[in-house]
Amino acid sequence: MRSLVTGGAGFIGSSLVDALVARGDEVVALDDLSSGSRENLAGALESGAELVVADVADRAAVDDACAAHGPEQVFHLAAQIDVRKSVADPVYDLNVNVGGTINLLEAAAAAGTRRFVFASTGGAIYGECERPATEEDPRRPLAPYGAAKLCAEEYIATFERLYSGGHVALRLGNVYGPRQDPHGEAGVVAIFLGLLAEEGTPRIFGDGSQTRDYVYVGDVVRAAIASLDGPPGVFNVGTGRETSVLELLEACCRVAGVEAAPEFAPPRQGELARNVLDPSLAERVLGVRPETAIDEGLGSTWDWIREKEPA
Repeated sequence: MRSLVTGGAGFIGSSLVDALVARGDEVVALDDLSSGSRENLAGALESGAELVVADVADRAAVDDACAAHGPEQVFHLAAQIDVRKSVADPVYDLNVNVGGTINLLEAAAAAGTRRFVFASTGGAIYGECERPATEEDPRRPLAPYGAAKLCAEEYIATFERLYSGGHVALRLGNVYGPRQDPHGEAGVVAIFLGLLAEEGTPRIFGDGSQTRDYVYVGDVVRAAIASLDGPPGVFNVGTGRETSVLELLEACCRVAGVEAAPEFAPPRQGELARNVLDPSLAERVLGVRPETAIDEGLGSTWDWIREKEPA
């Protein structure tokens, strides 16, 4: 199959590119390299994948990429992912996360794409959870980022009604794993493990009791590929298990073989106290459910960070 992966040089996107190349797809990664890197794609490029350096908000560039490569399936992972930036500049967030999605939807429809898979978000769309959120639960975004992702989902559903192109939205939990930037603003797992590798002090905002659904990148990739053969629709990709920030730090210390006392800081405005996803629909319909235990996933991430960080 001919596959186009936007955000293909990022930590999730490059892992997906690797898996698609391994199964024999002709793969084009489209990425502006603002947070992704060519290094993430080194193996895939050697195996025949192609990198197009472009921004999904650039309509002409997206049109050119789809027209030139004629993708049969599109995986849309490129996004503005910083929640705080979305609050500070919601118009920019809108232009990337909604405008970029529309650009790609139109270009994919013109190219005759048969399957469109969108990486959405569970945490930012559902808001506070009293129990594991199902796909039918109320959506209560607390930041423009979540509102934009939800808006993009509605455009995707509209294009499904217009063109019947097999459009799928995957609402992801808190994804972690190798290639996530330990020096970035998002991704608490990578940040914690990066600090432990440098003998730094992890910082916890609030009391650390807030919970998230941490899902390993390899499981996300499996879900994305499984969605190629399923029906259109919206599916949660999470574990159904909650882990508090304090429990996460303990697990990070455990796999790193170190002890570290955290520094506590005031809670951040708008931060969720509890967020967890119900993955049963994806298991029932797509035949896939995350299988990686958190210690196993953290161990793989720690090994990668240790290889990357200087001694």
